[in-house]
Amino acid sequence: MSVLSMKNIKKSFGEKHVLKDISLEVNKGEVVSIIGPSGGGKSTLLRCATLLGTVDDGIISYNDSDVTYYNEKGVLCYQKNLNRFRKTFGLVFQNFNLFPHYNVLKNITDAPINVLKRDKKEVLEEAKALLKKMGLEGNEEMYPCDLSGGMQQRVSIVRALAMKPDILFFDEPTSALDPELTGEVLKVIKQLADEKMTMVIVTHEMSFAKAVSDRIIFMDKGLIVEEGTPQELFDNTKHERTKQFLKNYGNI
Repeated sequence: MSVLSMKNIKKSFGEKHVLKDISLEVNKGEVVSIIGPSGGGKSTLLRCATLLGTVDDGIISYNDSDVTYYNEKGVLCYQKNLNRFRKTFGLVFQNFNLFPHYNVLKNITDAPINVLKRDKKEVLEEAKALLKKMGLEGNEEMYPCDLSGGMQQRVSIVRALAMKPDILFFDEPTSALDPELTGEVLKVIKQLADEKMTMVIVTHEMSFAKAVSDRIIFMDKGLIVEEGTPQELFDNTKHERTKQFLKNYGNI
């Protein structure tokens, strides 16, 4: 079953064509990593998928329900009730984006209680269980400024999970971390992959992408140049541009 479908997606900023006819699907339980050089369109694709940016052309669907559609005049439109689609996914940013004036527990529980209108006691119990699972037990009353970068990123993952999304997006989740803290976060994402959480991960961590992904997409200059299983992409690379990019990472 397809959780996310993007068909013929195009996006420009003025004269610059950032996404050029991109099509992809992500199935339930699948982990898809998106790799490629900076400026290739990866983060823009994620912003469009998570409705933080609008597309110029193409159809976005979640669980077979169209987010975008063409009206009787052939004009691209977005559905009016986007909040129901936003409840479908969670997004983990590279710079954490935690509320600095909320403690850890409130950062996690605020949206499930006030946006989803869920039972407060139940949400608090689930949040504490998730914190324990992520190795963050005992930090409920801490504020983001009191935590390491790795801990802040794990809190942001818990915050996304607390919304019970069908799919999780990660936009270079370790780019703001030093190598030691990177390992903490990648371990958590690997754990979620083992639990068959549906995920799309934009990353520069090639070894991690190879280890955790069911499928890898290589993007460059707004196009999907090549995609396949980790073995196909890393060991049986077909496209010369992909080969050039992967050479920079040595033995993966």
